[in-house]
Amino acid sequence: MQQMYINGRFTSGQATETIPIINPATEEIIDEVPRGTAADVDTAVAAAKSAFASWKKVPAWERAGMLHTIANKMQAHAEELTRLLTEEEGKPFIENEEEVFWTYDTFNYYAELGRHERGRFLPPGDPDQLNFVIKEPYGVVACIVPWNYPLLLLAWKAAAALAAGNTIVIKPSEYTPLATLRTIELAFAHLPPGVVNVITGYGLEAGEPLVRHPDVPVIAFTGSVATGQRIAAIAAPMMKKLHLELGGKDPLVVAEDVDLTTAVSAVAYSGLLNTGQVCTSSERIYVHERVYGRFSEELAEFVANLRLGNGMHPQTDIGPMLRDHFRVGVEKQLDAALKAGAHLLVGGKRPSYLDKGYFLEPAVLVNVNHEMAIMREETFGPVLPLMPYTDFDEAIRLANDTQFGLGACLLSHDARLVKRFFEEVKAGTIWINDPLTDNFAGPFGGMKMTGGGRELGQEGLDEFYEVKHVHWDVEGKLKDYWFPY
Repeated sequence: MQQMYINGRFTSGQATETIPIINPATEEIIDEVPRGTAADVDTAVAAAKSAFASWKKVPAWERAGMLHTIANKMQAHAEELTRLLTEEEGKPFIENEEEVFWTYDTFNYYAELGRHERGRFLPPGDPDQLNFVIKEPYGVVACIVPWNYPLLLLAWKAAAALAAGNTIVIKPSEYTPLATLRTIELAFAHLPPGVVNVITGYGLEAGEPLVRHPDVPVIAFTGSVATGQRIAAIAAPMMKKLHLELGGKDPLVVAEDVDLTTAVSAVAYSGLLNTGQVCTSSERIYVHERVYGRFSEELAEFVANLRLGNGMHPQTDIGPMLRDHFRVGVEKQLDAALKAGAHLLVGGKRPSYLDKGYFLEPAVLVNVNHEMAIMREETFGPVLPLMPYTDFDEAIRLANDTQFGLGACLLSHDARLVKRFFEEVKAGTIWINDPLTDNFAGPFGGMKMTGGGRELGQEGLDEFYEVKHVHWDVEGKLKDYWFPY
């Protein structure tokens, strides 16, 4: 059994029960972790708070060295971590290789960015004065991480928070804690005790006590809108800093000027990566009416030839969904759409040739509209719903017709359309011809109901600083504008 990590050591804490961890491709229990409690959260937060007093004073160059060491150790064990990710989360090995690379290189990126600057000088209002801004760490940061990219989305929070001088308490998903715990064991042991802590458990029993804790001023969370709203309601009376990324319903627009073969491949990748279990998945596909028919046929043929299977098999394109109840949720959305008049070109069934695992054939759906839940609510599964549009005004209107604003993609080489798209579509990331690609230096996050936090880039680091303005009159002379008037 894996254990939690508190104050520099692995422990079962106060937990009296365990949580089984299931391989979604085989449905086998591969390990178990402690079912953490509020008492364990208290212990972890106390350790993090105690460690903060000295960690915040560690010189930035020295913290940078420690973060580089984390990256180097992860890189040395990349194959092991990739294998463990594949076993507990399900996506193909090649996709997890990319996740591990992005994870350790995020630590490299923030190692350097964190020692670059700590504030700025301002022009003073008087020759005898100095004005400057200091960026300071908050203290203990709660990192509440989802299951679909357990290490990557941890790194986007933890690397920036640590580089800024905060300490952290991590609450991984109860579905996928193994790679996180193994990463801590392999790569974090050189950090001072209490700087990094990991509590395993369910949301209500471990996550919510972490959010409620008075000594945790910052909550960094990626997950559903409902859970984000719950966190916000709990945190509001305590005026905590919230860093929320709450999913999306991303549009992808196919213009008529693109090569259809390239567009088909781009759409399949952007909608079916990690079996569609990505917050930035393209879940609404809008195709110009002149190419809609041919595009639909070619996409259906392409998707029909994708290979489902265990992510450990090198020939696998599409892995399982994480759990059966997530698969059932996607099937319900599909069924409701079909009953409302949609038409299934391919997929949407459980493959009969795979007797184990939570597999669902990727689906291409046509005759959809915005009255259907499948075009309004996050699907988080392998479904590509297609709608035609007549002109670019309609494409932009459809793209913006959502409560979410995480990302949006346009496939076009027409510069006039591109400019209109990135100026008029309300989303935190705009991809042109290269969907779902990240950049360490570019901020990631959303608008509207997706939340306003940013990860990566300078903006991602600044999320974990609070700002102080220092106004210093060096001479300290009597002022003629003081009392009496």
